[in-house]
Amino acid sequence: MTDRAEKKLLLVGNPNVGKSALFTRLTGVHALSSNYPGTTVGFLEGRLVRGGEAWRVIDVPGAYTLSPTNEAEEVADRMIGEGADAAVVVLDATALERNLYLAFQVLERGMPVLFALNMVDEARHKGVEIDFRLLEELLGAPVVPTVAVSGEGISSLIDRLSEASVVNSPARTREERWAAIGSVIEKVQRVTHRHHTLLDKLEDASVDSFWGLLIGIAVIAASLAAIRFAGEGIIDGILDPLVERFWRPVVEQASSALGGGGVAHDIIVGRIFDGAVDFEQSFGLITTGLYVPIVMVLPYVLSFYAVLSLLEDFGYLPRLAVIFDALLHRMGLHGFAIVPSLLGLGCNVPGILATRVLDSKRERFIAATLISVAIPCAGLQAMIIGAVGDLGMKWVAVVYGTLLGAWLILGRILHSLLPGFSPELIVEIPPYRMPALSAMGLKLWMRIKGFFMEAVPLVLFGIIFVSALDALGITAFLSRLLAPVFSGLLGLPAEAAAPILLGILRKDVAMGMLASLGLSPSQLVVATVALAMTFPCIATFIVLWRELGGRRMAASLGIMIVSALAAGVTVRFLLAFSL
Repeated sequence: MTDRAEKKLLLVGNPNVGKSALFTRLTGVHALSSNYPGTTVGFLEGRLVRGGEAWRVIDVPGAYTLSPTNEAEEVADRMIGEGADAAVVVLDATALERNLYLAFQVLERGMPVLFALNMVDEARHKGVEIDFRLLEELLGAPVVPTVAVSGEGISSLIDRLSEASVVNSPARTREERWAAIGSVIEKVQRVTHRHHTLLDKLEDASVDSFWGLLIGIAVIAASLAAIRFAGEGIIDGILDPLVERFWRPVVEQASSALGGGGVAHDIIVGRIFDGAVDFEQSFGLITTGLYVPIVMVLPYVLSFYAVLSLLEDFGYLPRLAVIFDALLHRMGLHGFAIVPSLLGLGCNVPGILATRVLDSKRERFIAATLISVAIPCAGLQAMIIGAVGDLGMKWVAVVYGTLLGAWLILGRILHSLLPGFSPELIVEIPPYRMPALSAMGLKLWMRIKGFFMEAVPLVLFGIIFVSALDALGITAFLSRLLAPVFSGLLGLPAEAAAPILLGILRKDVAMGMLASLGLSPSQLVVATVALAMTFPCIATFIVLWRELGGRRMAASLGIMIVSALAAGVTVRFLLAFSL
């Protein structure tokens, strides 16, 4: 039952049909993001008030069918099964035949329905004309032509919400449904010839086995460069100066008030280095606890999600997934795993969070583990290039070659050993279109808000936990205990154990500590590989715990340790034989 004062409205449709833009038009930018209970599938919820009526608008996860093939479609099926006062089924006018399959299934559920025939402008540009009045007659429910990006038809759609109709549609088998769709399309759609535009040719090239790969590499390189440029610009030009001017005086006053030392000081402010607070290394709640997630991580998260939203709404991401699907399938993943993998190159935290785009827990576990083990974040990469690069770029190539090999081999092993299978990539390839800034802005805001709500509290908790371990001497004890292992297996001096273990605090700082030990080139490469592949930094560690749960996180950490030792030993002996 729904609340009489506030009616429930579902937005239903295939992926990439403009539901997000329509949702923004109906509700504005005020929306709540939630996960459906018991799942990692998210959805948006907002409110629409018009003519004395209040509607609770829910953006149902995109689905191609109500006979679920993945978790998102399971959630869509359950949401529709829970009922609503009305459902707006969003149809892509450029691909009406395929969209009608889901539409027929919704009609068969007996829910009050009306249709938004979206992107009619693009359909006209492609030479597709649809008689929407005849379509309305054949479907038995209102059909409103819309262009959600520009707002065309939205007012009419809202005005006709009260006309949502329950259609007496018999349940059909799959073949009967397609036959009925074919009959409708034959009557309402007319396609005229038009010459291919430059954009059409680019669409075709983007999925070509040769040109698509080149375009994909260029897009990835440009995206990473843009993310790095924007992230560093925000940090160096805005956030660091603000921290130094306004936050450092507050921290120094707090340090003085706490006596400059002691347990409470170490937890709240952290340690003092050379007579001053170091926001990266002090490891206090109001220093590292806030500085790392907000100043060091957030700018990369913001810039990445901005680029991601642009590629997503432009229509390129599905093409990128198709290009990389064959490689990633060999590792138990499908093509969309390239997105969190790329994000991990900027920062592992949003990379782990982005594994939610994958369909199964098995895929998310494999992707999150591979990111933590073999994808170095931007900070660590800078230190690798700086410290190892001083010895010559061939040593840097050895480090990156080892990480790439570990990514490929470990992915293949996990795919072979873990129960389950890698689902096929079933993805809509939409036409390229100019993104709607309002829809992009809403998605960006919801993703950044989600990062604050999830990552920041977890990092603060992790700071307290690790500070307690350090205060109790457990960290130092582990360093002494494992020193013989590092010496015996990896051929490293005993003092290298502490920086590698302390990589859980900050890997780039730990890398600087390794560089100061006077290691030989071979030893520095082995130590760098071990550092990069073992425990993730505290922020990634906590998010990994949040996303995978305690047991699966413990399994992932075990895999990291074994992989790091195996890779370190292998590199040690290969270098010994080659030198």
